[in-house]
Amino acid sequence: MNNSNSNGNLYSKPIRIYPTEVGTQSFGRLQVHCTTPNILPIEGAIVRISSPSNPTQIIEELTTDSSGLTPEIELPAPPIDYSLDPNSEVQPYADYNIFANQPDYTSVSIANMQLLADVTAIQDATMRRSEAPNASGSLYVIGPHTLFGDYPPKIAEPEINPAAETGEIVLSRVVIPEFVIVHDGPPTDRSASNHYVKFQDYIKNVASSEIYATWPEATIQANVLAILSFTLNRVFTEWYRNQGFNFTITSSTAFDHKWIPGRNIFDNISLIVDSLFINYLSRPNIKQPILTQYCDGVRVQCPNWMTQWGSKDLGDQGFDAIGILRHFYGDSIFINTAPQVSGVPVSWPGHNLNIGASGDNVRTIQEQLNAIADVYTAIPSVAVTGQYNEQTAEAVRAFQSIFNLPPTGIVDLPTWYRISGIYVAVTRIGE
Repeated sequence: MNNSNSNGNLYSKPIRIYPTEVGTQSFGRLQVHCTTPNILPIEGAIVRISSPSNPTQIIEELTTDSSGLTPEIELPAPPIDYSLDPNSEVQPYADYNIFANQPDYTSVSIANMQLLADVTAIQDATMRRSEAPNASGSLYVIGPHTLFGDYPPKIAEPEINPAAETGEIVLSRVVIPEFVIVHDGPPTDRSASNHYVKFQDYIKNVASSEIYATWPEATIQANVLAILSFTLNRVFTEWYRNQGFNFTITSSTAFDHKWIPGRNIFDNISLIVDSLFINYLSRPNIKQPILTQYCDGVRVQCPNWMTQWGSKDLGDQGFDAIGILRHFYGDSIFINTAPQVSGVPVSWPGHNLNIGASGDNVRTIQEQLNAIADVYTAIPSVAVTGQYNEQTAEAVRAFQSIFNLPPTGIVDLPTWYRISGIYVAVTRIGE
């Protein structure tokens, strides 16, 4: 017998669809994070997961905790080998539908969330406060991954924008922006919407849309660096604004990279982006980031560019990220670091903070953690002393556990900037 949820939709009682021979089945992991646009956690949201082939039959029903997080669960996924074989014609990820509902907020529906074997998918569900109970909310339909779906190949451009010849205005130095404006379509499509997206979130979305999270770590790092450099070239040269457009970059693979509104990311890709996001690729005596173009290398060939499947093969052979990049782009390419990150109160001090550290940087972290702990109550408040003690390390571990960072209790570069980003988000509530 079917039951009716609070929106009047029909659904079956939750059942598990795990096969009887568990040893033959591959699994991926999933965690859903329900928040407001200001990253405030939404407790008590009901998250229902179903298969697109049978959307009324609920596979799992989960409830978010005080941090807005569901428990991490396992769900069936195709064998990992499908995502490691460039010639496989089988879709290497499972599709799931997600419906998140909390009576005081607008609901979120995501169709075709992508789950790969042996990695963790992170699905954000952004919900807005609603005057009417169970008001209708957002629907996202996730398109195929670029390595499996049919998308137009990149139209070739010079890797260095000849700004001096065109008269285009470029920035005086490379700056990591707080946001990029993504035009969700080709540049001239006036019907396409523009989206303000945090820079790191944009890179995570693109990387999760264009490479498989099951690939070697060095391969993922190389591809993330290429995506970062390409994006920062668009930012630095103000490429689209100088053509009269009001956005930073597009979601068209013919012009830029594939960005998909509402799609899930993967935890290992997220951590790599958090570790590398202030970096880009340079050549000697060239100020602008390199426009690092690439193709898949199987359906589309692109001499002198990186191929995604080729980068995977080199990762399998033990190449590190810069070795992979130099194999495709030449030995003169090197990894550079942007001197400024926008939208953060204080820049990374250049060294980790751990027990025994002291000073203004520790005080900054303690103050920011306390502001975050006001809304993420699983994080314990700390005394603002400027001394990094076990109490501070415990708060850092709690923060890291909530925001998909290794719970080391050490404030490294990814943790510093994630704390700064969440602090800025939660303290902007009154704006």
